Amino acid sequence: MKTDFLIIGAGIVGLSVARALQERFPTKSISIIEKERDVAMHASGRNSGVLHAGFYYTADSLKARFTREGNARLKAFCQDYGLPINACKKVVIARNEAEVQTLHELENRGRANGVDVRIIDEKELEKIDPNANTFGYALYSPTTATVNPKAVVRKLRDVVIENGAKLHLNTRYLYRTGLNRIKTDRSAFEADVIINCAGLYADRIAKQFGFGDRFTIVPFKGIYLKYSGGDTPIVTNIYPVPNLKNPFLGVHYTVTVDGTIKIGPTAIPAFWRENYEGFSRFSFDEMMEILWYETKLFVTNRFNFRSLAFEEFKKYSKKHLAALARDMVKSIDEKKFDTWSVPGIRAQLLDTETLELVQDFVVEGDENSIHILNAVSPAFTCSLPFAEWVVEKYVAEKEAARSL
Repeated sequence: MKTDFLIIGAGIVGLSVARALQERFPTKSISIIEKERDVAMHASGRNSGVLHAGFYYTADSLKARFTREGNARLKAFCQDYGLPINACKKVVIARNEAEVQTLHELENRGRANGVDVRIIDEKELEKIDPNANTFGYALYSPTTATVNPKAVVRKLRDVVIENGAKLHLNTRYLYRTGLNRIKTDRSAFEADVIINCAGLYADRIAKQFGFGDRFTIVPFKGIYLKYSGGDTPIVTNIYPVPNLKNPFLGVHYTVTVDGTIKIGPTAIPAFWRENYEGFSRFSFDEMMEILWYETKLFVTNRFNFRSLAFEEFKKYSKKHLAALARDMVKSIDEKKFDTWSVPGIRAQLLDTETLELVQDFVVEGDENSIHILNAVSPAFTCSLPFAEWVVEKYVAEKEAARSL
């Protein structure tokens, strides 16, 4: 099958790229392949649905560049198509004086990124959420919100299909067969440009095209614990001060679009890429490769991986996970956090040369193929403007060069 553009992966990033291509090249053909029976079967449909504000990220990063705009754009998308939004806002609380200093660093980052964010005292915090508990000060983010991630991705699917894109479900990428040709388990595809948005498998596909050689995916499992009580003990998202040296935000409270309260997520090292539950989708080859890198991280203790692993595996205990969240609020019935959410896997990129977790999105490619790596949080929030940037920088310039 011949097409102008072929996108591998129908998550939020792949579909956003399709939408951006349609806006930039309305007469060109677009095909999207997806190995699952529907869109949003992995990270795009298994995340918390938080629309982040953009204050965690250093100003020179792609995440900082696109989070604030992405937040506003996805809110507008939901409003345009009648999708629900919970404008629940967010506070980051501190536990000691050192964490108060980090709050100021986050405020500075937010201001540098053009984000509406500010330090508040305990009195103002009580007005926002009477149950939130902090040490003197907190950081307030009024633009943080939550949406239904599956509903967003499915509506985006409908939009790109209505505009002419061809979505091929149950179509698994197998391997590259030529310069711009690939084989799937259903048919072969040939395209002028191939765009790899394959999430958990983006690194493997990139390597077949000669890119991403220094990177590999190390998966981390994220699970939330849901609150079953009929009361409403919190009304806003409550986060701890994160360790800015790694990309995880720590156990926090999330108020979902339907008002459900959750604590989490975990960041448990996974042993194969789709290690969701039990031995479902088990892959021996993947396990051997991932264990090799996790063992290296454990032995070298890069970014304090040893302690991280021990602490994260303890979070399989509901009691332990609830206890971690307890001090972030003044009172809570921990026993009512009793139901696990659907697990997700973070497709975290590891730099195999430095053994450091990559903090930002990574894009590599040439005139034939483009590879989007490390599309982890806040990729959902960033998706629309990020995809437009990818198309303009990596596709439009190359298309212009082709026509010369």
